[in-house]
Amino acid sequence: MLLHIAQAFGAGLYQTFEMAWATLWAMALGFFLSGMVQAFVSKAELRRVLGDRSPWSLLRATGFGAASSSCSYAASAMAKSLFEKGADFVAAMVFMFASTNLVIELGVVLAVLIGWQFTASEFVGGLFMIALLALVTRVTVPDRLVERARQRLASRGGEQEISGFACVRPTDESFAGKTAEEPWGLRLRSRARWRDAATYAVADLTMLRKEIAIGFVAAGFLAALVPAAAWQAVFLSGHGIWSSLENAAIGPLIAMLSFVCSVGNVPLAAALWKGGISFGGVVSFIFADLITLPLLLIYRRFYGIQLTLRMLLSFWLVMSVAGFTTGLLFEAIGAVPGFRPTQIAQGVFAWNYTTALDVLALLLLVGMFWWSRQPRESSERLAIDPICGMQVEKATAPATVVRDGQTTYFCSDRCRDRLLSSETAETDSASPPAEEPAPMAVDPICGMQVEKATAPATVVRDGQTIYFCSDRCRDRFLSSETAGTDSGSPPPKEPAPMAVDPICGMQVDTDHPGATVTLADGSIRYFCCEGCAGKFSAQLEVGLGSSPAHGAPG
Repeated sequence: MLLHIAQAFGAGLYQTFEMAWATLWAMALGFFLSGMVQAFVSKAELRRVLGDRSPWSLLRATGFGAASSSCSYAASAMAKSLFEKGADFVAAMVFMFASTNLVIELGVVLAVLIGWQFTASEFVGGLFMIALLALVTRVTVPDRLVERARQRLASRGGEQEISGFACVRPTDESFAGKTAEEPWGLRLRSRARWRDAATYAVADLTMLRKEIAIGFVAAGFLAALVPAAAWQAVFLSGHGIWSSLENAAIGPLIAMLSFVCSVGNVPLAAALWKGGISFGGVVSFIFADLITLPLLLIYRRFYGIQLTLRMLLSFWLVMSVAGFTTGLLFEAIGAVPGFRPTQIAQGVFAWNYTTALDVLALLLLVGMFWWSRQPRESSERLAIDPICGMQVEKATAPATVVRDGQTTYFCSDRCRDRLLSSETAETDSASPPAEEPAPMAVDPICGMQVEKATAPATVVRDGQTIYFCSDRCRDRFLSSETAGTDSGSPPPKEPAPMAVDPICGMQVDTDHPGATVTLADGSIRYFCCEGCAGKFSAQLEVGLGSSPAHGAPG
């Protein structure tokens, strides 16, 4: 049994390492090209040019999105920031879709791991999905919910004070006075731009390292251990177009539950393709990285529950339809691969072109990390998110924190909140210990708890201090003592019987109660104050449906 488990574990790890090795050069090249696009293409005019949902605005949103980072969290934060500052909601969503489905590194890794056909489907189907999204959201997302979401963000905007930090969102003035963009010749000759490209690439890799690792490990074990029969039980096969339709509808559900987004989805897509899912089902799965459960929670915080549910249904619909349609198109033109691998990334641990490219990729990665760590001028336009390591353009940062005159830039509210919570925890742990509770004593007359340091009255007997809640209790104590020692005086009056306040449990002098309540049967309840009497009366009203007689203080 243990040997079987060890063999299965080893097979999963081996498949994971093979897939990672097969795609190492592709990921390094893809992230570096993505970094170049982000460094050389300005996003300073994004908010100004996406103010409506005209075809040209949506086309610009698609282009700007394809030129930005592939991280789903960063894309959602940037889309929220665009919408918050005046961009049309549909244009912001188009930007978000293009940011995660039309990026370079995703296409390169797809081509290496499961074939160029999937790379082609990413761009062809992605453009169709974006066009479909623009049409569907006009119907499924009413203007009233959009306006309510904008007001929701506006009510959270401005400057918020959280645990000593000033949390500032970028204002429209952040874009005022921007100089004209440099000509392309100057950009390509700028050492600072190339350094920015390396920094963007390293920041994206750092930000996505968990998703990529989880994706490869999960895909490796799924590919090695899950038999084809298990996949066939989930995804229909052999039923023609109905199988393709069911696969395209189920693909986004698998993506939503996998918690893996962006490039991390590609190894899982390879495992699904090996397991028997249709071409269109794989495509819809790849498209669905924007509806993972963590992202749905982020949408809920940004836009509210009603708009988030509309977004989920709209996204699911367009992702499934785009995957299904793309699958039919590629089948019609004969572009669907005619075989499925029995093992993904077979035989890559050998001296071949893949190994040579991976060696060059490692050198490229080392160079990018070194170049990105070189000192830079404080006046440069970029900053590093201290939580996820993402490169952030200062003028378009979705969230910032100002502390001691220094501004920290974040890729999203999520990273900003994580910094604030960690700083708050450190402050709490460094704060002095809470003071010990003040010593207490019991009033011997009424039984009330009395704080010794602030007792209204005291009596010292035989070196011992007796504490009282009031002068009245102290005087009763002294009169009883005098009566006990004065044999010629008449016997002292018996002290009034005590009662227990049924709300707070305090001892109450029945001769001088704070308040009383007379019940329907004529019995009386005694209270230390009107507040407790009122609570008692309210409880009776709820339980009995009638109000008791409420006495005044005695």
